[in-house]
Amino acid sequence: MAISNMQAMFLNELGDIYDAEHQFLEGQQKMLAAATLPKLKNMITNHIMQTEQHIRNLEMVFQLVGQSPRRVPCAGAKGLVSEASKMLSETEGNPEITDYAIAGAADKVEHYEILAYNGLIAAAKEMGNQDVVALFQQNLKQEEETAKLIEENEPELLQRAMGAGGSWSSAQAQSQTNAQA
Repeated sequence: MAISNMQAMFLNELGDIYDAEHQFLEGQQKMLAAATLPKLKNMITNHIMQTEQHIRNLEMVFQLVGQSPRRVPCAGAKGLVSEASKMLSETEGNPEITDYAIAGAADKVEHYEILAYNGLIAAAKEMGNQDVVALFQQNLKQEEETAKLIEENEPELLQRAMGAGGSWSSAQAQSQTNAQA
């Protein structure tokens, strides 16, 4: 479908983040099943509940703009979820490394969502629809808080991964250096 005006662009972006939130919810459920550290499991569980609320908020936005909720396939979300799934497979059997990989994948997702919501907020402000702005801002605030929480916990997860055999030997480091040259 061709986008010929800003309303169509807005609805496309709304459908895109609606699809992304659904994809990320499914991805979080897989991450929860793979996570081992109780603190990480708790963070994922809390964000699953937030993501479910984000979806409900987006459904309210669709209502406020007189549209039925519809998912526009989000290739960015598909790529992030695919990348995370691949990483889960590749780290299977190394729980500390898996936990760190989960945090890294979740951090990427949060920043993707932050950018998407910032764009939608700008468009909703231009439309003059404060109810829509408020719903987007609610989602954005939670995404920003989650990103901060992940980033605060990544050093601990990295240390656990490094302590569980995740450190590079000098031979591996040399091999990596040679591969990059």
